[in-house]
Amino acid sequence: MLDADLAHERVYVKGLYTRLDELREEKRTQLAAVRKAGAIGSIQNISERDAFAAMYEDRLAQLDAVEDRLVFGRLDLDGGESQYIGRIGLSTEDLRRLMVDWRAPEASHFYQATAFDRQGVRRRRHLILQGRDVKAIEDDVLDAEMLADGGAHHQGEGALLAALNSKRTGRMADIVSTIQAEQDRIIRAPMSGALVVQGGPGTGKTAVALHRAAYLLYSHRDRLKSAGVLLVGPSSSFMKYIERVLPSLGETGVVMSSVGRLMPGITGVPEADARVAALKGSQRMVGLIAAAVANRQRIPATERILDVEGYKILLSPRQVRRARDKARATGKPYNEARNTFVKILLRELTEQLQSKVEASGSGNTTDRSYLAEDVRQSRDVRVAVNLCWMPMTAEKLVSELFGRRSILDSVAAGFTEEERDLLRRPVDAPWTEADVPLLDEAAELLGELDASTGHEAARRESERRRDLENAQQTLANIDASLRDQGIDGVVGAEELVAFQQEQETRMTAAERAVGDRTWAYGHIIVDEAQELSYMQWRLLVRRCPVKSFTIVGDIAQTSAAAGASSWGRALRPFFGDRWTLEELTVNYRTPSQITEAATRMAAAAGLVVSTPKAVREGRWDPIVERVTPAADGTAGHGDGSSAVVRRLLEVLPGELEAADGGLVAVIANGPLVRTAREALRAAYGKRVGSGAGSFEQDIVVLDPREAKGLEFDVVVVLEPSALLDHEHGKVGDLYVAMTRPTQRLRLISEGPLPAGIGQVAAGA
Repeated sequence: MLDADLAHERVYVKGLYTRLDELREEKRTQLAAVRKAGAIGSIQNISERDAFAAMYEDRLAQLDAVEDRLVFGRLDLDGGESQYIGRIGLSTEDLRRLMVDWRAPEASHFYQATAFDRQGVRRRRHLILQGRDVKAIEDDVLDAEMLADGGAHHQGEGALLAALNSKRTGRMADIVSTIQAEQDRIIRAPMSGALVVQGGPGTGKTAVALHRAAYLLYSHRDRLKSAGVLLVGPSSSFMKYIERVLPSLGETGVVMSSVGRLMPGITGVPEADARVAALKGSQRMVGLIAAAVANRQRIPATERILDVEGYKILLSPRQVRRARDKARATGKPYNEARNTFVKILLRELTEQLQSKVEASGSGNTTDRSYLAEDVRQSRDVRVAVNLCWMPMTAEKLVSELFGRRSILDSVAAGFTEEERDLLRRPVDAPWTEADVPLLDEAAELLGELDASTGHEAARRESERRRDLENAQQTLANIDASLRDQGIDGVVGAEELVAFQQEQETRMTAAERAVGDRTWAYGHIIVDEAQELSYMQWRLLVRRCPVKSFTIVGDIAQTSAAAGASSWGRALRPFFGDRWTLEELTVNYRTPSQITEAATRMAAAAGLVVSTPKAVREGRWDPIVERVTPAADGTAGHGDGSSAVVRRLLEVLPGELEAADGGLVAVIANGPLVRTAREALRAAYGKRVGSGAGSFEQDIVVLDPREAKGLEFDVVVVLEPSALLDHEHGKVGDLYVAMTRPTQRLRLISEGPLPAGIGQVAAGA
């Protein structure tokens, strides 16, 4: 029976791939045809040609992205029919459905049906593919009558356990074929409002967030296609680790950014001093930046005499104050209000000049219009006006605020001398992740430096509305056969407008959003959200005025100095009570022995952690080693690095053998990271890297911050007490480090072990 079922599935899956190839060829043919047509005909014809060319390109990219594991499941229903579940929907030319998109409502039964709540499902079948061939099948028979009737009941290792025991590759894989019921419920939750997903290590928080992004784009295509989805992660290594997941789910329109790149044109580096990070992340920065902006609107202490074409005119403090107050009353941002300020002053100075000219009896007595231009072009006037209200960029404002002590002292009245010293930095110092929300805050208050950009944006929006009306009329005239046969969906007017741009300049909503600080996203997903400061939350909420968020994290893993101690404290200033909490309760990644060890350590340190239940027991207990300093007395950097690194070199061959082709991570802090990396590179060469690793670099050395959100087959933690005792140390750092492995954990220390670690089973 197994052989017959396997043969049947192979034939069906072969047919699905045949249909996929047909659609690819169809799109290539259609794309070649519209390209061959060239720029001929009316403007509307050319526009429609470009629109369809872009559509075919996008659809072809989607079809190419789902090659791997195209189909992964089948449902046998009470009515006798079967449904195949895959990455996208597929239909025949006559609209007979071949495969259901995993995001479709009817596909939810694949993830949620149980023997106690069958939801009309008799049997759920997992298809395990290798390339385009079905290598194995596994059945979950939910209907007892089917078993009684002799229905097939094929059991194997289990699709979930097979995925969990697979080797790490340095890139996150999607879990679309193994989504569990509690994960599926969160993925399909309503989009409106803020949804907080709390989960301990290994519960699949990141996977849930990514699949939720794909689901929302499928279910709310009309809204999110034009507004876009932003996904924010903790580091560039993390973003590289997850970058392939969404394309494999058929979605390429999500903007993905680390917290240091949320300001266009800026790449923030980690803040070196935890005290500075905590200060810059605090709510007090709102008032400081506002005061810094207001400080650039200055009233001269005395009157100033200005020379305009040989005439002496007077600029008084009273004039400047009156112009400033009127400009502020407009409520416009700094740079836009400056235009009002300048116009008022120039008008008053021109009136003075006109009186001087008329009193002298010189010049043209009938036309005085040239006088306004004389005032505007006067060097004295330009210098005086700029001294009172200088045009300003966010970068200039913040760099001078922290780089010039006189400016900082003038606006930081509520800050101590020590805090001001912490904020000081060279004007040309690189921007940090803690600076990014301050730059965004400044940009919001300053507005556009060039006011004409606002008029240009209004003009573009007017053109877009006109194009939208034309697109709606065009679609009404397009033959229904141009709609994709049940799989491309219906082309909307919004999509057609976007596609009607010239091919070389056409950008998706995601591409436009990347370079536009003021872009309003339709939904934002935040991973490792417990690390965000008040100012970073303020930036993100500004990016999504409708406050539609998916917030993913684990309070117990907070390590950032300005991070959250509770979800309520972090979110209440921005969402009030309008957020809901869901919790993931099952640890899929970490073996039970390692989970228990990390939990004991955290509990001994007073850290309250969620304790998700591990689904599997590992082959190895955690190994804890104490080493003694080298006999020659060398102690490296004073932290036992020579002895610890020497032991690392001795045990690493065994750890690589245990990884069996997977990835080994060495996690440490401070100078020990550099020392370990140099020693390993001397021994293993190019196999040693950083970040999430790869097939070529199966040994990585990194600190707990870089390791956050990543996973490895084997983890070796060096000097665990140093993860707690250094200036950035938090219990969360060691907890993160200990919960990264999927198979095996080893801790090596010369110094004292943190409380609770000694209870871990020792090994050799």
